[in-house]
Amino acid sequence: MSTEAAIDIDREKGNFSYDTEYEYNAGIGLTEETVNYITDVKGEDDWVRAFRLKALESFRSKPLPTHWATKDLENIDFDKFRYYLSKGQQPSRTWDDVPDDVKETFERLGIPEQERAFLAGVEAQFDSEAAYSRMKDDLAKEGVIFVGSTEGLKDHPEIFRKFFGKVIPTGDNKFSALNSAVFSGGSFIYVPPGVKVKQPLQAYFRINAENFGQFERTLIIADEGAEVTYMEGCTAPKFETTTLHSAVVELVALKGAKIQYITVQNWSANVFNLVTKRGLAEEDAEIKWIDCNIGSRLTMKYPGVILKGRGARGEVLSIALAGDGQHQDTGAKMIHMADNTTSNIIAKSISIGEGQSTYRGQVHIPKHLKGCRNNTECDALLINTNSRTDTYPAITVRGDDNSVQHEASVSKVNAEQIFYLMQRGLNEGEAMSLAVNGFVNDLVKQFPMEYSVELKRLIDMEMEGSVG
Repeated sequence: MSTEAAIDIDREKGNFSYDTEYEYNAGIGLTEETVNYITDVKGEDDWVRAFRLKALESFRSKPLPTHWATKDLENIDFDKFRYYLSKGQQPSRTWDDVPDDVKETFERLGIPEQERAFLAGVEAQFDSEAAYSRMKDDLAKEGVIFVGSTEGLKDHPEIFRKFFGKVIPTGDNKFSALNSAVFSGGSFIYVPPGVKVKQPLQAYFRINAENFGQFERTLIIADEGAEVTYMEGCTAPKFETTTLHSAVVELVALKGAKIQYITVQNWSANVFNLVTKRGLAEEDAEIKWIDCNIGSRLTMKYPGVILKGRGARGEVLSIALAGDGQHQDTGAKMIHMADNTTSNIIAKSISIGEGQSTYRGQVHIPKHLKGCRNNTECDALLINTNSRTDTYPAITVRGDDNSVQHEASVSKVNAEQIFYLMQRGLNEGEAMSLAVNGFVNDLVKQFPMEYSVELKRLIDMEMEGSVG
């Protein structure tokens, strides 16, 4: 089977849902009873219950952000969501054991084929819990752990609890507090010292239910000298009502370790995607975020790296495509905390119709550090006259022995270029798609091949309705 066949998609591929009977349902609204229901159903320890309830208090005490997309955020009514839906607690280890409606969902999305084609392990989450989780046997023999966060919390507490909530504290922001109160699902990965996972591990997050909030919690730990690549994909059907996705992702790269985290999301336009992602890099460690944001009504996501150890490296490569009526508020954070640390941020955005893209970044280098370097590049492409883009870089550099460079550009699609391509036999949509793919090509080349092909197709689909 070819790679293209394994990930063949069309515009409506993710736009379907099944009538599903759930064994566990926390009901509508967010209260202490909701949190206690989740804890009871999952059989969690008392310290987890206390953690969740304290997080709920933090969520309630924090106002909505006033310096972000306030107008859109005010449309969220947190009392109208369902915070926990599950068909069962234990993920299946074979596709044959997955419930029929869930299995059909993931088969339509091509997940089993992708696993057979190029993945070392897959986790597939359906609403609140993982429905399927499996990793290749040879990795298990090397001591690699790849399970859902629910299993990680129960079966590996000595590793999980040590790092859980340490990179992203509960009170970091209103939405990290919300996730900490009602989190369920997500991935837990531990790679032992010196182990290099050669094939990617992947999780796929699927929202099936209406008026639902998905709150996965992912924790990835690469021990000294270990290496791992993790990929996630996200979809949801198009509903008339609002859907909420608020994840927390924590990465920990110990001395000399490398973690690469790749996201290609294609949320439907009713989804509020409010995500907190951050990594901690120790001495000579490297954390790289590759982030592609397409779809959603509003995305607020700023992957970051805390460069804690000497010689640590952090990188964020980001592509955001804001369609008509959408707002992609994305960016990156790099916090230098040791000498000779290096960070690199490359962000590209495309705005279509009345779509709005925003880059929001933070780079911080204290004055006592030496030999630190940062490069930030922000490039925006406007497709239509009503498109909008904004750039808000916050770069704080003190001291005399550090190097920082920043560049930003805004451009429009060249009418002469489109005319030239149309004279060569392309229609206007195809010509526009070619121009946009050329704009992001240097960044897309750093994606794994399977994802670069999918990203190109997603851009092609978005461009179909962008002209005329």
